[in-house]
Amino acid sequence: MITKESIDNLKNHIEIVDVISQSLELKKSGANFKACCPFHGEDTPSFVVSPAKQIYHCFGCGAGGDAIKFVMEYEKLTYPEALEKLASMYNVTLTYDNTNNKPKQDLKVLESVNQYYQKLFANNKVAKDYIKSRGISEFSIEKFEIGYAPKSFETINYLKNNFLNLADAKDLGVIDSGQNGLYSRFIERITFPIYGLNGKIVGFGGRTITGHSAKYVNSPQTKLFNKSKLLYGYNIAKENIYKKNRIIVTEGYLDVIMLHQAGFNTAVATLGTALTKEHLPILRRGEPKVIVAYDGDKAGLNAAFKASVMLSQSEFEGGVVIFDEGLDPADMVKDGQIEKLNTIFTSPSSFISFAIDYIIQKYEINDPMQKQKALKEANDYLKSLSMLYQDEYKRYIAQKLNIRENLVKVTNDNSRVKFNNDATKIDIAELCIIKAILEKPSRLDLVLDLVDASMFEYHNLEFETLLEDINNPSLNAIILNERLENYDDERLERELLILLIKFYSKYLNKILYQKDIEFRKKANIIRKLKDNISQLKKGKLVSFDIDLLK
Repeated sequence: MITKESIDNLKNHIEIVDVISQSLELKKSGANFKACCPFHGEDTPSFVVSPAKQIYHCFGCGAGGDAIKFVMEYEKLTYPEALEKLASMYNVTLTYDNTNNKPKQDLKVLESVNQYYQKLFANNKVAKDYIKSRGISEFSIEKFEIGYAPKSFETINYLKNNFLNLADAKDLGVIDSGQNGLYSRFIERITFPIYGLNGKIVGFGGRTITGHSAKYVNSPQTKLFNKSKLLYGYNIAKENIYKKNRIIVTEGYLDVIMLHQAGFNTAVATLGTALTKEHLPILRRGEPKVIVAYDGDKAGLNAAFKASVMLSQSEFEGGVVIFDEGLDPADMVKDGQIEKLNTIFTSPSSFISFAIDYIIQKYEINDPMQKQKALKEANDYLKSLSMLYQDEYKRYIAQKLNIRENLVKVTNDNSRVKFNNDATKIDIAELCIIKAILEKPSRLDLVLDLVDASMFEYHNLEFETLLEDINNPSLNAIILNERLENYDDERLERELLILLIKFYSKYLNKILYQKDIEFRKKANIIRKLKDNISQLKKGKLVSFDIDLLK
């Protein structure tokens, strides 16, 4: 069992925006961040993350909690598993009451195998000759930890001889089992270790040098390795990405290595897959300009188009670079075309213009029917963008198709983030008072002398919850509701005056028409209520007297 002390220590290291941004594309919104909720389908962001409070809340489905809760819900992990994942991410050591319950030594297996592959590469002439023939320097070999995976039985023997847990190695995708027993997943291949956002090794990529039909293979999906959420070389490039405000996304390991070697040290690569929405949270980190640098073959152009549509719809800055068929960044670096590469990367085609060009070039626009189809597809894409982009690029489409601009239709959808606006259930003023207390708990001492839960016409339950447990997660929706103002002490007092005048006035009216109260008692209550209202109207807060409500 993980000790409470080590859990508390881990919580002190966790940054919720950092945790959630590895899974969701967060966008800054005032003091908070927003995203589309991953727990229910929605097109308009209602999922809010507060770095100040270290909490999240979805105003659509009600999901909420802290970073640990998010990891549990999003990745379907138990509480201990979520703690262990976060501890690995932040390089925090967890302690256990029972040492038999310690987590598996995942990193030890992967790190040890990586070191083994590196040593084998250093002594393998065929592997070294291939890498050097691609123009890769000794410095880059060491920087990117290039290795070599031997025959299957040699990897199995290495694991056994070094007392590494075979079950762990299988779970992590280093080996697998078949009809003939255990076998290595990487056999006679150049290896490229792949690191996660936390800087820890999570798997491998491998290139055959023995003519295997599969030129490249990656680690399989494991609890640490998800190729749709990883970018090769990001661990090395991230600091320069932040400094230079640019990230170059390529298609292969060698492209990344050679670009870094030539000084383009913000290059990364997808892992044998197209750029997906799951990559967007990584690309969003640091808000860099994204340069998609793909080959000019059919597959590369198609991948660039899909990436352009996705990135433009998410309002990323940057553009597309397409290399002539048969060429790639690695070849250009090897041929010494560094200046040409620099020119290419500094003047990419914008995502939107590239996407429109790609759509239109599919059609024979000299044919009116084909032109109509091109217009419809381009117009459908344009409508998926913001109003500003729609207005800007409708001219571009008209020019490309040689048609009148008014034939390009734009949408008038002015959708905004929607919260519950049911006036019968929500009172903004009451919620603002509760929020002010949640934001600054020391204010509770003042409020307790003045206010009772019954004075809240619509939100008495929320106020009672606050009194019972000010840290109750059910109150997160109030803290993160951006429609609610942030009151200073002076504004809070003014709102309390309004709340109290409203309550005492209504209660006075009720007492006046109540016939089952003894005359002298009724007169005394009326006098006190009128006195309270008079004091409040003069701007003086009055203490709450529970006897008035009896």
